[in-house]
Amino acid sequence: MPLSEHEQRLFDQIERSLAEDPKFASAVRASDPRFHARRRLIIAAFVIVLGLALVVYGAASGTVLLGVAGFVVMLGSAAFAMQSRKRGQTPDLRSVGGTASRRTRQGRKGSGGFLDRLEDRWKQRPEGHR
Repeated sequence: MPLSEHEQRLFDQIERSLAEDPKFASAVRASDPRFHARRRLIIAAFVIVLGLALVVYGAASGTVLLGVAGFVVMLGSAAFAMQSRKRGQTPDLRSVGGTASRRTRQGRKGSGGFLDRLEDRWKQRPEGHR
């Protein structure tokens, strides 16, 4: 249902006042999962470069153990980067009343757990049994 003109003006005014508030902007940024995922990706890229340096130094100095350790560091940090990237792409949105989360759960086949299926069955039971 669209907003009336008065409601739209109030909404725009609230939006402008919130956009000008630096404390609110930093609070929103701090709770944004994409912001944290981007920071973790940068850290993971730095650690990958560090692991590569360990591999090269281990190969140049003839220390096999140091080269293997560098490779393990690179591998672990690449896995961390991929996990962070995946987390940053899936928004962590919650709705009041749980209607949106139930719809998304039903849309994904097989990804819901046992408790999710029980909860869906409980919510879909006939009205007379409540």
